[in-house]
Amino acid sequence: MTIDQFLEDFPAGRLGREMFAIAEGLYPICRSITGEGLRETLRTVGRRIDLTIHEVPTGSQVFDWTVPKEWNIRDAWIGRPDGTRVVDFRTSNLHVVNYSIPVRKVLSLSELRPHLHSIPDRPDWIPYRTSYYAQDWGFCLTHRQLEALREGRYEVCIDSSLEDGHLTYGECFLPGSTKDEILVSCHACHPSLCNDNLSGVSLVTMIGEVLSGLERRHGYRLLFVPGTIGPITWLARNEQGATRIRHGLVAACVGDAGPLHYKRSRRGDAEIDRAAALMLRGKEGSSIEPFSPYGYDERQYCSPGFNLAVGSLTRTPHGRYPEYHTSADNLDLIRAESLADSLRAYLEVFAILERNATFRNTNPKCEPQLGRRGLYSATGGLRDAKAAEMAMLWVLNLSDELHSLLDIAERSGLGFDSVSAAAKVLSEHGLLERVDRDSDRSE
Repeated sequence: MTIDQFLEDFPAGRLGREMFAIAEGLYPICRSITGEGLRETLRTVGRRIDLTIHEVPTGSQVFDWTVPKEWNIRDAWIGRPDGTRVVDFRTSNLHVVNYSIPVRKVLSLSELRPHLHSIPDRPDWIPYRTSYYAQDWGFCLTHRQLEALREGRYEVCIDSSLEDGHLTYGECFLPGSTKDEILVSCHACHPSLCNDNLSGVSLVTMIGEVLSGLERRHGYRLLFVPGTIGPITWLARNEQGATRIRHGLVAACVGDAGPLHYKRSRRGDAEIDRAAALMLRGKEGSSIEPFSPYGYDERQYCSPGFNLAVGSLTRTPHGRYPEYHTSADNLDLIRAESLADSLRAYLEVFAILERNATFRNTNPKCEPQLGRRGLYSATGGLRDAKAAEMAMLWVLNLSDELHSLLDIAERSGLGFDSVSAAAKVLSEHGLLERVDRDSDRSE
């Protein structure tokens, strides 16, 4: 079965519920850029798809970066002298600044305050803060909790470790009939944050499950990496392999109720950018923005030394919804139907990339007589016979070895499905020959 055939009877309800369940199961885990929480997450994903887990030792040089020490945490709290916990890691793993060094002290409130973080204008939300590359510690709490603290002495405990260990990432490769690859990458390092983290993990996991049972022209390389340092590490370890990546997408923020949004690759007009734009054509509220070197891990894949054709397909982009990087980015924010819709969008982009090809018109001098060949009746089963006829005329006219089906769909304003169907029929009648053409891979 092809991706197109799978999309014809897309089981949105079932797949959406399954993706939500994946996020729900992973939600309690305290993840970080290293450590057991990340490993547990990857092991869970690996029970659904064929995931290879890689361990890279602390101190490994990866371009200008160094793999950091491994962080793990067991417990943390702020307590009153009577032992009552006023802030408790067991209630929410966001309560501790991620990567906090171990601490065991008794402090006055004035000594403690510089290490406390809240959101005054969102008094019931806990912020998400990190200290990956600085030796520091802290607690995050709701502003109501902060205001309720009274002068006095407080016991502070962060039972964590920061030691030599490993950076862990997961990789699933589904081979295709060619050596060309499509990269799909998600960050798997945030703790209990659903849209900015778990929606992407759930989506990429389901992409692996679905594609493993379908025909594939491209190979699909699915990466579950800690943000920033993860793709840097993967690229440092796979410089040669990265040259096989023809197209790529970074998945995050794909579970909220917002419309689909695409951020272009650094190239701006790569085949992935054009396929995503074509997929979004006519989708209500969808939007496209140019590349920026700020954002998710696309900025590593698109760094000038690699310049891979990697964009980012999301719903509401990071930082543009109020719940971003707070405890309100919880299971109530993501929806099964949004996850399913995002999955369908990704598969529609892949379907375009899988079918895109360049043809030669074997009868280029004037139009061939289509009626004599019964071609009009061959497309009569399509919903719009006039559009089918126009698709055949456009394909015949632009199949000059210079224009791909994607080019033709863009120029004609017709849907890619119509153009692809026309090419199939014309090829079956000997009016087109497929030709090999280098795609937009950089030199």
